[in-house]
Amino acid sequence: MAKKFQLEQPPYRPFPRQIEFHISPAKYRLFGGAAGPGKSRALMEEAIQLAAENPGVNCLLLRRTYGELESSIIEPMRKFVLPFYAAQGAKYNESTRILRLPNGSNVYFGYCRNENDVYQYQGGEFFFIGVDELTHFTLKQWQFLTSRNRCPVKTNRPPGMAGATNPGNIGHAWVKALFIDHTVPPGWDIAVQPYEPNDYDFIRATLADNPIYANDVAYKTSLQALPANMRRAFLNGDWDIFAGQYFTNFERSRHVVPRNFAQFDKWIQRWIGIDWGFGHNSAIYWNARLEDKRVFTFRELICNNLSPKQLGEFIVQHNQNDDLAAVYLSPDAYAKRENYITIADQISDVFRLSGFPMCQRADNDRVSGWSLMYDLLDTDQWVISEQCENLIETLPLAVRDPDYLEDVLKFESDDSIDAARYSLKSHIKTSVVPLAERINRQVFTPEERQLMVQGGSLPDMTHRIRYMLELQKKQSPALLPAPIKRFKGRRVSV
Repeated sequence: MAKKFQLEQPPYRPFPRQIEFHISPAKYRLFGGAAGPGKSRALMEEAIQLAAENPGVNCLLLRRTYGELESSIIEPMRKFVLPFYAAQGAKYNESTRILRLPNGSNVYFGYCRNENDVYQYQGGEFFFIGVDELTHFTLKQWQFLTSRNRCPVKTNRPPGMAGATNPGNIGHAWVKALFIDHTVPPGWDIAVQPYEPNDYDFIRATLADNPIYANDVAYKTSLQALPANMRRAFLNGDWDIFAGQYFTNFERSRHVVPRNFAQFDKWIQRWIGIDWGFGHNSAIYWNARLEDKRVFTFRELICNNLSPKQLGEFIVQHNQNDDLAAVYLSPDAYAKRENYITIADQISDVFRLSGFPMCQRADNDRVSGWSLMYDLLDTDQWVISEQCENLIETLPLAVRDPDYLEDVLKFESDDSIDAARYSLKSHIKTSVVPLAERINRQVFTPEERQLMVQGGSLPDMTHRIRYMLELQKKQSPALLPAPIKRFKGRRVSV
């Protein structure tokens, strides 16, 4: 039974932004969005203070890996909090990672390295759940944790959850959707869990909001020396670009054009790329080769729960009399069979009756496909109609696979970029970009590469060279380190 006395709390002096986080009444809170504002400390203090104020409750703090949990949560707890509560009878068990307070409340410190590790908390009831670096978690993990956010004892506020994070990583899309855009993310089942925008509060904070680091020249300089995309994410909290992002060169002002950007003569070559789906979305894109050789992706169609025949008919209805040279269909449509007829056969039957080209199996070379898309954006040879809203929203969310940095990590709403990849890779020939050049592009921005070609120097070259060697070892262990001497690269042949 919980002991009925109030614990004296340690002298925690939060910054104004941290106070804003602590007093927010929202059920789900997100704090931070950039490096350095004291996100992890605020999350840790929140959990322990709530446990101290409410006898008999359980609170949970999570990171994705044990090493991260130890360095960002447990070690500060030992330094700033544990001595104060230990003097009042609190005990921390290093093996179970549980802080037991003398009022009967417990704070659990855990990690979820694998997707299913979150189920270790099935059956648990937690008054407060704090997730540090929330974008490292999946939507599935978050939704499961919300089912554990409940409390059987009387408390001074309703149960709630909070996250602290920088932009980027595998959860970037769903975290941005819920907390910043206030919209339902892909994969969210409203019938199972209704979405109420007012339940979500984003307390934005940057380095400038932390008095400890705001005037720390060395720390600020280290952030400013990062590549442009990482600098915008970590220093400015820019949610449109982030560390690990694949298409760092995609810019709406540069690559997105009005719907009426180009009028097609009859002889202009046009084709379609399709990523087939039933339970998940089917994504379809119409593309044209303009007179100046640029590719224009000019129409988007997103749908689901359509049979192959219905999907074919739906595409024909939206074609608007375009004279198509080819239709490229995702390879999985050739493997799935209904009554011994493939999905591709059923769609092609509809196309044949409508005078469309037969479906062709799309080129599914992922690495070369992503590289081609990057090169087309980099050389301004690919523009996208503003009508293609899903593709425009999804391109910036693609992140590199940490186990193979040349590939894009699969995520919930990647149907659009897969369909675009099928469209471009299947129809356009591309030159092979050497490994050393591809690694250069991961480490240096186009502006930095141009500066080096002109003989300029960049900060923190020792760190960058080490990073390049790590990438080279990971992506091609059999190769010796390549000399860093060329930054122009090959252009896409069109």
